[in-house]
Amino acid sequence: MAHLLGAESLHLEFPTRVIFDSVTAGIDEGDRIGIVGRNGDGKSTLLKLLAGRMEPDSGRVTRRRGITIGVLDQSDDLVQGVTVGHAIVGGIDEHVWAGDSKVRDVIGGLVRDIPWDALVDDLSGGQRRRVALAAVLVGDHDVVFLDEPTNHLDVEGISWLAGHLKTRWAANSGGLLVVTHDRWFLDEVCNATWEVHDRLIEPFEGGYAAYILQRVERDRSAAVSEAKRQNLMKKELAWLRRGAPARTAKPKFRMDAAYELIENEPPPRDTVSMQSMAMQRLGKDVVDLIDVTVTYETPSGPKTVLNDITWRIAPGERTGILGVNGAGKSTLLGLVAGTVTPTTGTVKRGKTIKVAVLTQQLAELADIQNDRVSDVIGRQKSSYVAAGKEITPGQMLERMGFMSAQLSTQVKDLSGGQKRRLQLLLIVLDEPNVLILDEPTNDLDTDMLAAMEDLLDSFPGTLLVVSHDRYLIERVTDNQYAVADGAFRHLPGGVDQYLQLRTKSSGATGSPTEASGAASGSKKSSLGGAELRNAQKELASIDRKVAKRQAEIAALHQKIATHDQSDYSGLGTLTAELSDLEESVASFETRWLELTEMLGE
Repeated sequence: MAHLLGAESLHLEFPTRVIFDSVTAGIDEGDRIGIVGRNGDGKSTLLKLLAGRMEPDSGRVTRRRGITIGVLDQSDDLVQGVTVGHAIVGGIDEHVWAGDSKVRDVIGGLVRDIPWDALVDDLSGGQRRRVALAAVLVGDHDVVFLDEPTNHLDVEGISWLAGHLKTRWAANSGGLLVVTHDRWFLDEVCNATWEVHDRLIEPFEGGYAAYILQRVERDRSAAVSEAKRQNLMKKELAWLRRGAPARTAKPKFRMDAAYELIENEPPPRDTVSMQSMAMQRLGKDVVDLIDVTVTYETPSGPKTVLNDITWRIAPGERTGILGVNGAGKSTLLGLVAGTVTPTTGTVKRGKTIKVAVLTQQLAELADIQNDRVSDVIGRQKSSYVAAGKEITPGQMLERMGFMSAQLSTQVKDLSGGQKRRLQLLLIVLDEPNVLILDEPTNDLDTDMLAAMEDLLDSFPGTLLVVSHDRYLIERVTDNQYAVADGAFRHLPGGVDQYLQLRTKSSGATGSPTEASGAASGSKKSSLGGAELRNAQKELASIDRKVAKRQAEIAALHQKIATHDQSDYSGLGTLTAELSDLEESVASFETRWLELTEMLGE
């Protein structure tokens, strides 16, 4: 496979620490690489170095001549004062970009619900993020760097993005580097994984599941080697202690061996361990929502978020709740927690329940921003029982990955991931028996997510989880429900069933009709009855035919590239076939534009 770009002997040092030390890596055609590691270890910095947005202190980054790179940063750098349409496709005329099925797919998959003429200044953070992602994906880039692309995407959007990236390039062409904590996405898209840790990059084959298997095997082998080394070290040090201090010349070779062992002592990894806390007894009654309706007053009139739903939550129930943004998931959790009052219906709560909510807004930390971490922990009880053992809050803090130096840090100066860990610790130390998690994976790296899931596995109370992280939902909950159009529906088939229902209710995700509707506004069709239905069917069939033809064109390009260049007759036949396919696509796209005009799309 052809080489796209690479890094050789990169060294990067910040005033407080070394980020990378003599790092070498490369990206070839067909590579789909997921980058994992702890927060702060340099994943985003690595993307900036490879993309040329940051220069290393030493070493170099080489790129193949003529390749183009598209980058999605964590911070959206959209130009202020422009419309959504201009931010995505620039000044390209509509008839040009509308004829490109890839552009239509991106618009339909990411921004079909955002007004095309809206100013980016007026968008929410989530909408700006989707516009920025769409602007990168519509470009014809050889290599795409995505830093946390699943942020602000729901389960449906993440599924679409995975499908788009898998079909974006022909086989064994193009390159993708993605930093994300979404483990389902990593498994679905990536064929290789880089772990960034301890100033280096460690490559693994396969997606997240394969990476975990290889990492466990690596750690097991390292543990065996380390045990042998430690035994040898103990023998050496014991011999040194027994030797007479005056006879330093005679055992010098033994001392050198001991010093070498000590020098090779690897730095301790920041391991995370969390154990379940004792909790108040949970009775047979938890929370019952009976015929509940919630209606809010809006400028355009009353809006019903939940309509006549009934949900009886059982002791020990572990439920995941799915739904698009704004469907009413947080309202549903508010009913359970008691922070939302139903417009009609009844909410019954058990006498022994103690509810704790892990919110998206870090509400537990709002009043302690200027306090030091050690002071916050010092105000808790002196000891707790976890897994049958008595531990202090300080020990629990260490098990959640906090280093001793961070104990004197003010809460406001902690990183996003550290704040999230502290928030979770304070909730766990309160010993609830009903735990509600509202998007708990924000700002957490994969190691911390695994540790949190380990904690949730052993949580004996009732667990309710709202998350767009499909891996987490399927990992820690036994039942899934969907909130949509005011209804509350059980999903025996889990996330797959939810995605199927969403596809049926909203049509094929990313279809050209959706993309055109988002871009051109709503114009009335002049057709009616059978003519309208036939035109809609033809439009849908054209999109499928164009996708099929483009796949055939990509395969033919690959065939031409590998064909014997001296076989002029064979090359002529392939070229003629390619020309026919391209003409076919052009005629389909012309017809597509005619139909969208007729339908008023």
